[in-house]
Amino acid sequence: MIEKILTLFTSVIIFCGCSGKTPEISMVCLCDDIGNYIIKWETNPHMDGTLKMYVSDDPMNFNKSTPALYANLNHNVATFVTNDNITRKYFLASFNDKYYKIIGLRAIEMDSIQNFRDMGGYRTANQKHTTQWGKVFRSGQLSTIIPTDSLRLDKLGIKTIIDLRSREEATSFPICYSNANIVHIPVEVNRSERILERLKAGQIRKGDGVLFMQDMYLQFLTEDNKEFSEAIHYFLDPDNYPVLFSCALGKDRAGFLGAMILAAIGVPEETILRDYTASNLYIDIPRLAYMAKGLNTDAQETFTTLLSTDESYMELLFQKIKKDYGSVDKYLTKCLNLTENEQDRLKELMLY
Repeated sequence: MIEKILTLFTSVIIFCGCSGKTPEISMVCLCDDIGNYIIKWETNPHMDGTLKMYVSDDPMNFNKSTPALYANLNHNVATFVTNDNITRKYFLASFNDKYYKIIGLRAIEMDSIQNFRDMGGYRTANQKHTTQWGKVFRSGQLSTIIPTDSLRLDKLGIKTIIDLRSREEATSFPICYSNANIVHIPVEVNRSERILERLKAGQIRKGDGVLFMQDMYLQFLTEDNKEFSEAIHYFLDPDNYPVLFSCALGKDRAGFLGAMILAAIGVPEETILRDYTASNLYIDIPRLAYMAKGLNTDAQETFTTLLSTDESYMELLFQKIKKDYGSVDKYLTKCLNLTENEQDRLKELMLY
């Protein structure tokens, strides 16, 4: 699993340093089974020397007087040992006191929340900027939060939670967290009840799940522009940050909103697709297996499809957007009412 995560989330970083050719440095931050942080890196061309690692609870504030650890650059890996599994740590890596990069965990371990992730560390297409760590998060629903996860949210300083679930979902499973401003913007999934009834009745054919998912994603474009426009405009107010946006599993409605936000600030489509499909790594399907008990084979296959992401769904949307509007920027302007000035404002707030 660690190798798979490493493949998905190692990003090429172009550092700002002194004169001369700037190296390409790839970094990733992982967590082992007992909560220690593992930082891996590669350099091109190869670099000798020393890596210094500074640690902070705030990704915008590091004390550079005392490194938390040193490592030989040739080792390509360092471990930060901690017994604190509540407070999330960020790292400032210094390569020979010349090249610097902030890095953190992509996924944040939660005991009662599915698919909780930080959207920091993504490079823009022009390679000039990176999304800030600790500013925008995405997740599944927050209806069964236990005290330790409430503490973790407190430590992250979440100020705004945008809940994209339907009215029925929000009423039946209310958010159990009171230390943030809860904004409910219901995106109704019109056919969800019908397909669940068909699942239980054994009336599902092979491929029904894929068709349902494709229809739902197209619905985001054709019927839910008002809701997604309202949601994305909350990111224009600096007082709303850090922001967490969520839906049932944090993959479909949250996936679409996340894709549009990243597109608006200039993150390339390839990266957007990786962020979207990463839900497959962080949704604990076995934890939901009880819901498929007693279903026939086709129904079980459909159930798995409903719980997963597939790159083709998001690719379908990008293709339709480009066909109908010419570009994603034009779609954002025309349908989500996000002006060019507002896109620039988003960049100011979310990038460094």
